[in-house]
Amino acid sequence: MAQPNKIRIVTRTSALAMWQANYVRAQLLSHHNQLDVEIIGVKTTGDLSQADNIPLSKIGGKAVFVKELEQALIANEADIAVHSLKDVPATFPPGLGLTTLCERASPFDAWVCPQGYTVDSIPAGSVVGTSSLRRTVQLKKLRPDLNYVPLRGNVDTRLRKCREGEYTAIVLAVAGLVRLNQGPCIVTSFSPSQVLPAVGQGALGIECRLDDNKTRELLAFLDHAPTRAAVEAERAMNAALGGNCQVPVAGFAYIENNKLCLQGKVGHPETLVVLEAYHEGEINAPQKLGEKVASDLIAQGAMAIINDIMKA
Repeated sequence: MAQPNKIRIVTRTSALAMWQANYVRAQLLSHHNQLDVEIIGVKTTGDLSQADNIPLSKIGGKAVFVKELEQALIANEADIAVHSLKDVPATFPPGLGLTTLCERASPFDAWVCPQGYTVDSIPAGSVVGTSSLRRTVQLKKLRPDLNYVPLRGNVDTRLRKCREGEYTAIVLAVAGLVRLNQGPCIVTSFSPSQVLPAVGQGALGIECRLDDNKTRELLAFLDHAPTRAAVEAERAMNAALGGNCQVPVAGFAYIENNKLCLQGKVGHPETLVVLEAYHEGEINAPQKLGEKVASDLIAQGAMAIINDIMKA
């Protein structure tokens, strides 16, 4: 059992995951000066299966990055798990949940090209690396003449492969690059109209046991209400559409003029049919807004696209 004045953070061991865990640790220590915070590193199935030619969807989807962390929580070997929210599945094991959502960093995608080409100026036929069907579908709409090739691995591995010439350009999340002091390698970041982000991208989620009231109280100050409203809308939309990484679903919510706004997209990686929906709702009703956008996409034929991709 954890000591009353101690919190054990379980995390993946990649540089980005450790940055995230250390960020939460620093925030906790600055707010609770009597607290002891320990970080426990775990290699997940997703970290051990990094071959570029094996799609994430084929080894278990997003769950491969969180399963071992959740097992540590269930076994009371840790008190909280810190996640990149875009890696967190739509559902949780019984007794666990996302109790804290830290203030979101940039949710957008970054174009990285050591030669300095932009997405408009890169020569036709150039190899572009990305592990994301969501990104690939939208990039193909911008530049159908490029060669999109799977790319997996942690941020450092992907950057190294690009710098060594395996890829002319790669696409990564802005937030991860900035957190690892790799912001200078970003040639440009995509606007939502170019490449709509992944659900939850840029946000850190903290998962813990729902009955651990003491830990939840210690974390409460980190919960950021605008971020929670936005990502809950995005995740509700994603859940209503099936909520897995095999389908190119994009979602981005934000608050504007005291309204919660949500854009959603579903696309097909072969036919390049892309369905889009946008609705506004009340800030305190993110679930309702997410389901409304999902319903709009479903009415346009999203499930036919999703079912076709799932059969592949």
